[in-house]
Amino acid sequence: MNMATIVNNPPAAESGNNMGTIFGIILLLILAFVLIFYGIPYFTNATQSTAPTVSVPDKIDVNVQNPGATEK
Repeated sequence: MNMATIVNNPPAAESGNNMGTIFGIILLLILAFVLIFYGIPYFTNATQSTAPTVSVPDKIDVNVQNPGATEK
């Protein structure tokens, strides 16, 4: 007569108190804060580029006189 073989496999072992998951969530929160705090102002300022201002006078005196020359 054959007897039935019963195999009792133990359940998967727990990995402790899930410190890796907690550390990952904290790391993601810090990364999100840094992106919000530094990223949004950077991108909003990058799109609002200002051109340099150049001051051009209305009239330019092109009569150049050499102060060391003597007139004849």
